[in-house]
Amino acid sequence: MDELSSGVSERLAHVRSRVADATAAAGRGAESVRLLAVSKTHPTDLLHEAMAAGVREFGESRVQELTAKAREFAEGEGSSHPGSESVRWVMIGPVQTNKARDVAAFAHEVQTIERGEVAAALDRRLEQADRSLAVCLQVNTSGEASKSGVAPADLVELARQVATLERVQITGLMTIATRGGDEREARRCFRLLATLREQVRAEAISGVVMDELSMGMSGDLEWAIDEGSTTVRVGTAIFGNR
Repeated sequence: MDELSSGVSERLAHVRSRVADATAAAGRGAESVRLLAVSKTHPTDLLHEAMAAGVREFGESRVQELTAKAREFAEGEGSSHPGSESVRWVMIGPVQTNKARDVAAFAHEVQTIERGEVAAALDRRLEQADRSLAVCLQVNTSGEASKSGVAPADLVELARQVATLERVQITGLMTIATRGGDEREARRCFRLLATLREQVRAEAISGVVMDELSMGMSGDLEWAIDEGSTTVRVGTAIFGNR
């Protein structure tokens, strides 16, 4: 095993240990939190190293990069798109309506739905591709203008809009906490997302599932897990700096 490969596997083991420790501290089982390896901007050889260590889901933030990697993996394993059957591609960056066709063809999940028109564009393309897609609604819990996501006050209405679509299945919510290492502020964002999930659940919107809370990254995953995260999105702590 070369030095780069060893680094990936060791960092991955450390992250898994962090997740296990955090879930135990929260009184939860380690299996209650999904570890999503964020591979954006990293070359595919590093993804193969992660796969050798058991990773089967990768998060990408740019549609073009997700598409290219999915095609490369599909061609390498002799399977047809949408990607290799052994790899699950998750879109964690903004989706524009003009990119809906590629997302519908190659992604298995989208965690960044913040507008009804984007979900509708995906639904049309999914119908053409005869596929369905799991999605999370992204919420701007920090209130920062630089962050994507629907405003908390508009979340229920967005859920109602997306719930009318046939090929898009809402599975939960996603957020990015305020960065900077402030535990109190990060926890406020995570706690708000958990509260919003309960608000959407209380609406009992037909077809809407609120199992997922995608929150927490390399620097704040322990706080997120303590506040109820079901998916942590980890890039740097696994693959190193970009």
